Amino acid sequence: MTAGRPLVVAALGGNALSPPDRPPAPEELEGALAVAADALAPIAESHDLIVTHGNGPQVGFLSATQPGMPLDILGAETEGWLGYAVEQALTNRLQGRTTLGIVTRVVVAADDPGFIHPTKPVGPVFDHGEVARLRTEHDWVFADDRGGARRVVASPEPQEIVEAEEIGFLCRSGAIVVCLGGGGIPVVRDERGLLHGVEAVIDKDLSSSLLAKTLGADALLILTDVPGVYADWPGREELLRDPSVADLKARTFAAGSMAPKVAAAVRFVEGGGGLAGIGRLSDATALLDGTAGTVVRR
Repeated sequence: MTAGRPLVVAALGGNALSPPDRPPAPEELEGALAVAADALAPIAESHDLIVTHGNGPQVGFLSATQPGMPLDILGAETEGWLGYAVEQALTNRLQGRTTLGIVTRVVVAADDPGFIHPTKPVGPVFDHGEVARLRTEHDWVFADDRGGARRVVASPEPQEIVEAEEIGFLCRSGAIVVCLGGGGIPVVRDERGLLHGVEAVIDKDLSSSLLAKTLGADALLILTDVPGVYADWPGREELLRDPSVADLKARTFAAGSMAPKVAAAVRFVEGGGGLAGIGRLSDATALLDGTAGTVVRR
Protein backbone atom coordinates (compact mmCIF):
# COMPACT_ATOMS: atom_id res chain seq x y z
CA MET A 1 0.00 0.00 0.00
CA THR A 2 1.09 3.64 0.19
CA ALA A 3 4.52 3.83 1.82
CA GLY A 4 4.25 4.10 5.58
CA ARG A 5 0.45 4.02 5.72
CA PRO A 6 -1.44 1.04 7.18
CA LEU A 7 -4.36 -0.40 5.22
CA VAL A 8 -7.88 -0.60 6.66
CA VAL A 9 -10.79 -2.46 5.05
CA ALA A 10 -14.08 -1.01 6.33
CA ALA A 11 -17.25 -3.01 5.65
CA LEU A 12 -20.47 -0.98 5.84
CA GLY A 13 -23.57 -2.99 6.71
CA GLY A 14 -26.57 -2.70 4.40
CA ASN A 15 -28.92 -2.11 7.32
CA ALA A 16 -26.71 0.74 8.53
CA LEU A 17 -27.37 2.51 5.22
CA SER A 18 -31.01 1.62 4.63
CA PRO A 19 -34.25 0.86 6.49
CA PRO A 20 -34.49 -2.94 6.84
CA ASP A 21 -38.13 -3.10 5.73
CA ARG A 22 -38.14 -0.98 2.53
CA PRO A 23 -35.86 0.66 -0.03
CA PRO A 24 -34.43 3.99 1.19
CA ALA A 25 -35.68 7.28 -0.15
CA PRO A 26 -32.87 9.18 -1.94
CA GLU A 27 -32.60 11.73 0.86
CA GLU A 28 -32.41 8.93 3.46
CA LEU A 29 -29.55 7.23 1.65
CA GLU A 30 -27.75 10.53 1.16
CA GLY A 31 -28.08 11.32 4.87
CA ALA A 32 -26.89 7.87 5.95
CA LEU A 33 -23.89 8.04 3.64
CA ALA A 34 -22.95 11.51 4.89
CA VAL A 35 -22.81 10.01 8.39
CA ALA A 36 -20.69 7.13 7.06
CA ALA A 37 -18.30 9.52 5.33
CA ASP A 38 -17.91 11.56 8.52
CA ALA A 39 -17.13 8.38 10.46
CA LEU A 40 -14.53 7.18 7.94
CA ALA A 41 -12.86 10.51 7.18
CA PRO A 42 -10.51 10.50 10.23
CA ILE A 43 -9.35 6.99 9.30
CA ALA A 44 -8.71 7.99 5.68
CA GLU A 45 -6.48 10.86 6.80
CA SER A 46 -3.83 8.51 8.16
CA HIS A 47 -4.60 5.15 6.48
CA ASP A 48 -5.10 3.64 3.08
CA LEU A 49 -8.79 2.80 2.97
CA ILE A 50 -10.96 0.28 1.15
CA VAL A 51 -14.71 0.56 1.71
CA THR A 52 -17.02 -2.38 1.08
CA HIS A 53 -20.76 -2.31 1.61
CA GLY A 54 -23.82 -4.50 1.95
CA ASN A 55 -26.82 -4.56 -0.36
CA GLY A 56 -29.14 -7.02 1.38
CA PRO A 57 -32.22 -4.79 1.71
CA GLN A 58 -31.77 -3.35 -1.76
CA VAL A 59 -31.15 -6.55 -3.73
CA GLY A 60 -33.97 -8.25 -1.86
CA PHE A 61 -36.54 -5.66 -2.84
CA LEU A 62 -35.32 -5.59 -6.43
CA SER A 63 -35.72 -9.36 -6.62
CA ALA A 64 -39.31 -8.98 -5.41
CA THR A 65 -40.14 -6.36 -8.04
CA GLN A 66 -38.15 -8.08 -10.85
CA PRO A 67 -38.66 -11.76 -10.02
CA GLY A 68 -37.40 -13.02 -13.38
CA MET A 69 -34.05 -11.20 -13.16
CA PRO A 70 -31.00 -13.32 -12.16
CA LEU A 71 -29.46 -12.50 -8.79
CA ASP A 72 -25.99 -11.84 -10.22
CA ILE A 73 -27.47 -9.11 -12.46
CA LEU A 74 -29.39 -7.61 -9.53
CA GLY A 75 -26.22 -7.76 -7.47
CA ALA A 76 -24.34 -5.86 -10.14
CA GLU A 77 -27.16 -3.32 -10.36
CA THR A 78 -27.17 -2.62 -6.63
CA GLU A 79 -23.36 -2.67 -6.43
CA GLY A 80 -23.20 0.04 -9.07
CA TRP A 81 -26.00 2.08 -7.50
CA LEU A 82 -24.77 1.95 -3.92
CA GLY A 83 -21.10 2.08 -4.89
CA TYR A 84 -21.73 5.31 -6.75
CA ALA A 85 -23.55 6.75 -3.72
CA VAL A 86 -20.72 5.75 -1.32
CA GLU A 87 -18.12 7.11 -3.75
CA GLN A 88 -19.99 10.41 -4.05
CA ALA A 89 -20.28 10.83 -0.27
CA LEU A 90 -16.58 10.14 0.30
CA THR A 91 -15.51 12.44 -2.55
CA ASN A 92 -17.57 15.31 -1.14
CA ARG A 93 -16.31 14.74 2.40
CA LEU A 94 -12.64 14.21 1.46
CA GLN A 95 -12.10 16.76 -1.28
CA GLY A 96 -8.74 16.40 -2.95
CA ARG A 97 -8.59 12.65 -2.29
CA THR A 98 -9.31 10.33 -5.22
CA THR A 99 -12.18 7.90 -4.63
CA LEU A 100 -12.86 5.09 -7.13
CA GLY A 101 -15.67 2.55 -7.31
CA ILE A 102 -15.16 -0.94 -8.76
CA VAL A 103 -17.88 -3.43 -9.65
CA THR A 104 -16.26 -6.54 -8.19
CA ARG A 105 -16.61 -10.23 -9.05
CA VAL A 106 -16.03 -13.03 -6.56
CA VAL A 107 -15.33 -16.63 -7.57
CA VAL A 108 -17.31 -19.33 -5.76
CA ALA A 109 -17.26 -23.11 -6.17
CA ALA A 110 -19.89 -24.55 -8.50
CA ASP A 111 -20.36 -27.47 -6.10
CA ASP A 112 -20.70 -25.30 -2.98
CA PRO A 113 -23.28 -26.89 -0.62
CA GLY A 114 -25.10 -23.57 -0.45
CA PHE A 115 -26.52 -24.17 -3.93
CA ILE A 116 -28.19 -27.37 -2.72
CA HIS A 117 -29.40 -25.97 0.61
CA PRO A 118 -30.14 -22.24 0.21
CA THR A 119 -30.34 -20.43 3.55
CA LYS A 120 -29.84 -16.69 2.93
CA PRO A 121 -33.11 -14.72 3.30
CA VAL A 122 -33.58 -11.86 0.83
CA GLY A 123 -36.42 -9.45 0.20
CA PRO A 124 -39.68 -8.76 2.01
CA VAL A 125 -42.01 -11.06 3.91
CA PHE A 126 -44.73 -12.46 1.62
CA ASP A 127 -48.11 -13.81 2.67
CA HIS A 128 -48.67 -17.50 2.03
CA GLY A 129 -50.85 -16.96 -1.03
CA GLU A 130 -48.13 -14.93 -2.70
CA VAL A 131 -45.54 -17.52 -1.67
CA ALA A 132 -47.48 -20.27 -3.45
CA ARG A 133 -47.64 -18.20 -6.64
CA LEU A 134 -43.95 -17.24 -6.62
CA ARG A 135 -42.88 -20.79 -5.81
CA THR A 136 -44.85 -22.08 -8.80
CA GLU A 137 -43.87 -19.34 -11.25
CA HIS A 138 -40.19 -18.95 -10.37
CA ASP A 139 -39.26 -22.12 -8.46
CA TRP A 140 -38.18 -20.03 -5.46
CA VAL A 141 -37.40 -21.55 -2.06
CA PHE A 142 -38.99 -19.97 1.02
CA ALA A 143 -38.57 -20.07 4.78
CA ASP A 144 -41.16 -19.02 7.38
CA ASP A 145 -40.59 -15.53 8.76
CA ARG A 146 -42.78 -13.22 10.88
CA GLY A 147 -46.14 -14.75 10.02
CA GLY A 148 -45.32 -15.16 6.34
CA ALA A 149 -42.26 -16.33 4.45
CA ARG A 150 -39.15 -14.88 2.80
CA ARG A 151 -37.25 -16.13 -0.19
CA VAL A 152 -34.00 -17.91 0.69
CA VAL A 153 -31.14 -18.18 -1.80
CA ALA A 154 -27.70 -19.75 -2.05
CA SER A 155 -24.89 -18.00 -0.20
CA PRO A 156 -21.70 -19.80 -1.28
CA GLU A 157 -18.29 -19.28 0.29
CA PRO A 158 -16.09 -16.66 -1.42
CA GLN A 159 -12.97 -18.26 -2.89
CA GLU A 160 -11.20 -15.49 -4.82
CA ILE A 161 -11.64 -11.76 -5.48
CA VAL A 162 -11.20 -11.39 -9.24
CA GLU A 163 -10.16 -7.71 -9.09
CA ALA A 164 -8.02 -7.97 -5.90
CA GLU A 165 -4.75 -7.08 -7.65
CA GLU A 166 -6.26 -3.99 -9.28
CA ILE A 167 -7.82 -2.89 -5.97
CA GLY A 168 -4.42 -3.20 -4.30
CA PHE A 169 -2.75 -1.21 -7.08
CA LEU A 170 -5.25 1.63 -6.72
CA CYS A 171 -4.72 1.72 -2.96
CA ARG A 172 -0.96 1.89 -3.42
CA SER A 173 -1.62 4.88 -5.67
CA GLY A 174 -3.36 6.66 -2.80
CA ALA A 175 -6.99 6.20 -3.88
CA ILE A 176 -9.86 5.24 -1.60
CA VAL A 177 -11.47 2.22 -3.26
CA VAL A 178 -15.16 1.36 -2.96
CA CYS A 179 -15.73 -2.26 -3.94
CA LEU A 180 -17.27 -5.66 -3.13
CA GLY A 181 -20.79 -4.27 -2.93
CA GLY A 182 -23.11 -6.89 -1.47
CA GLY A 183 -20.19 -9.29 -1.15
CA GLY A 184 -19.42 -9.03 -4.85
CA ILE A 185 -21.03 -10.57 -7.91
CA PRO A 186 -20.90 -14.39 -7.63
CA VAL A 187 -19.21 -16.13 -10.56
CA VAL A 188 -17.89 -19.63 -11.22
CA ARG A 189 -15.04 -20.75 -13.49
CA ASP A 190 -15.69 -23.44 -16.05
CA GLU A 191 -13.15 -26.00 -17.27
CA ARG A 192 -11.82 -23.47 -19.81
CA GLY A 193 -11.31 -20.82 -17.15
CA LEU A 194 -14.24 -18.70 -18.34
CA LEU A 195 -16.35 -16.88 -15.75
CA HIS A 196 -20.15 -17.22 -15.49
CA GLY A 197 -22.55 -15.47 -13.15
CA VAL A 198 -24.61 -17.67 -10.81
CA GLU A 199 -27.89 -17.35 -8.93
CA ALA A 200 -26.63 -16.51 -5.44
CA VAL A 201 -25.57 -13.78 -3.04
CA ILE A 202 -22.27 -13.74 -1.14
CA ASP A 203 -21.89 -12.62 2.44
CA LYS A 204 -20.33 -9.16 2.40
CA ASP A 205 -18.34 -9.64 5.60
CA LEU A 206 -16.78 -12.93 4.49
CA SER A 207 -15.79 -11.39 1.14
CA SER A 208 -14.37 -8.35 2.92
CA SER A 209 -12.34 -10.62 5.20
CA LEU A 210 -10.98 -12.50 2.17
CA LEU A 211 -10.01 -9.24 0.45
CA ALA A 212 -8.35 -7.90 3.61
CA LYS A 213 -6.38 -11.13 3.99
CA THR A 214 -5.41 -11.22 0.30
CA LEU A 215 -4.06 -7.65 0.40
CA GLY A 216 -2.35 -8.01 3.79
CA ALA A 217 -4.52 -5.35 5.45
CA ASP A 218 -3.65 -4.18 8.95
CA ALA A 219 -7.25 -3.96 10.13
CA LEU A 220 -10.75 -5.12 9.18
CA LEU A 221 -13.65 -3.06 10.52
CA ILE A 222 -17.15 -4.54 10.29
CA LEU A 223 -19.43 -1.55 10.81
CA THR A 224 -23.08 -2.07 11.62
CA ASP A 225 -25.92 -0.64 13.71
CA VAL A 226 -25.19 -2.39 17.04
CA PRO A 227 -22.40 -1.70 19.58
CA GLY A 228 -20.67 -5.04 19.07
CA VAL A 229 -20.97 -8.79 19.62
CA TYR A 230 -23.11 -9.91 22.54
CA ALA A 231 -22.84 -13.19 24.40
CA ASP A 232 -26.04 -15.19 24.95
CA TRP A 233 -28.17 -13.00 22.66
CA PRO A 234 -31.07 -12.65 23.25
CA GLY A 235 -31.09 -13.07 27.02
CA ARG A 236 -28.15 -12.09 29.19
CA GLU A 237 -26.82 -9.29 27.04
CA GLU A 238 -23.08 -9.13 27.71
CA LEU A 239 -20.95 -7.19 25.24
CA LEU A 240 -17.81 -9.11 24.32
CA ARG A 241 -15.15 -6.42 24.32
CA ASP A 242 -11.84 -8.22 23.71
CA PRO A 243 -12.60 -11.91 23.15
CA SER A 244 -10.04 -14.44 22.03
CA VAL A 245 -10.45 -16.37 18.80
CA ALA A 246 -10.94 -19.53 20.85
CA ASP A 247 -13.71 -17.89 22.88
CA LEU A 248 -15.57 -16.79 19.74
CA LYS A 249 -15.22 -20.22 18.14
CA ALA A 250 -16.74 -21.84 21.23
CA ARG A 251 -19.89 -19.71 21.04
CA THR A 252 -22.95 -19.82 18.79
CA PHE A 253 -24.25 -16.68 17.10
CA ALA A 254 -27.33 -15.86 15.00
CA ALA A 255 -26.83 -17.42 11.56
CA GLY A 256 -28.43 -14.59 9.59
CA SER A 257 -26.75 -11.67 11.31
CA MET A 258 -23.82 -11.90 13.73
CA ALA A 259 -22.42 -15.35 12.86
CA PRO A 260 -20.88 -14.31 9.51
CA LYS A 261 -19.44 -11.15 11.08
CA VAL A 262 -17.73 -13.18 13.79
CA ALA A 263 -16.53 -15.73 11.23
CA ALA A 264 -15.11 -12.93 9.06
CA ALA A 265 -13.23 -11.41 12.01
CA VAL A 266 -11.84 -14.79 13.08
CA ARG A 267 -10.70 -15.71 9.55
CA PHE A 268 -8.91 -12.41 9.12
CA VAL A 269 -7.05 -12.63 12.42
CA GLU A 270 -6.18 -16.29 11.94
CA GLY A 271 -4.92 -15.45 8.45
CA GLY A 272 -2.35 -13.02 9.83
CA GLY A 273 -4.37 -9.80 10.15
CA GLY A 274 -3.62 -7.51 13.06
CA LEU A 275 -7.03 -6.36 14.30
CA ALA A 276 -10.64 -7.10 13.46
CA GLY A 277 -13.37 -4.95 14.97
CA ILE A 278 -17.17 -5.28 14.99
CA GLY A 279 -19.24 -2.32 16.12
CA ARG A 280 -21.25 0.75 15.29
CA LEU A 281 -20.45 2.86 12.26
CA SER A 282 -20.31 5.95 14.47
CA ASP A 283 -17.59 4.25 16.55
CA ALA A 284 -15.32 3.48 13.58
CA THR A 285 -12.29 5.43 14.84
CA ALA A 286 -12.63 4.13 18.40
CA LEU A 287 -13.06 0.60 17.04
CA LEU A 288 -9.79 0.92 15.14
CA ASP A 289 -8.14 2.21 18.34
CA GLY A 290 -9.54 -0.77 20.27
CA THR A 291 -11.60 1.39 22.65
CA ALA A 292 -15.11 0.52 21.43
CA GLY A 293 -17.09 -2.42 20.10
CA THR A 294 -15.77 -5.97 19.92
CA VAL A 295 -12.09 -6.22 19.00
CA VAL A 296 -10.33 -9.45 18.03
CA ARG A 297 -6.53 -9.50 17.86
CA ARG A 298 -3.81 -11.98 17.06
